[in-house]
Amino acid sequence: MESCPSIKNILLLDSEGKRVAVKYFSDDWPTLTAKSAFEKSVFTKTQKTNARTEAEIVMFDSYIVVYKFIQDLHFFVTGGDDENELILATVLQGFFDAVGLLLSNVDKTTALENLDLILLCLDEIVDGGIVLETDASIIAGKVAMHGTDGSASLSEQTITQALATAREHLARSLLK
Repeated sequence: MESCPSIKNILLLDSEGKRVAVKYFSDDWPTLTAKSAFEKSVFTKTQKTNARTEAEIVMFDSYIVVYKFIQDLHFFVTGGDDENELILATVLQGFFDAVGLLLSNVDKTTALENLDLILLCLDEIVDGGIVLETDASIIAGKVAMHGTDGSASLSEQTITQALATAREHLARSLLK
């Protein structure tokens, strides 16, 4: 039976293997200790590689991990050993490129200053392990829309207001 591709976790670590932003979508690592141990071992295993131009793929503890580095940030996407590497790589590239579009400079300091944007990126890409979007410009666009003072964009607000007004008028006319 074909199943929907699913992601176990997305990790963004710094050049020392410390967390910048992580999101787990599976119970494979039930505790913070288990998650930290996984992050540390994945970082240690991939640290000596040079995944700066293209994404690299590694099998690790019966998981497929695709990863890519830029400056002092290490991006990882993990899937089960039966997952399609191309889908995992597409998710990784979508996250990587969306972060690149949203941040003026893709490094740890800028990432930490804009952590809300990075976490919103993760929310736009994967929900409960299911891949929603991999197109970086769409992801960045949605995140930027959320980012405008935390409310809907102006055009959306006016549509929402118009619908609310229409609902009120309809309700009034039905009550007469």
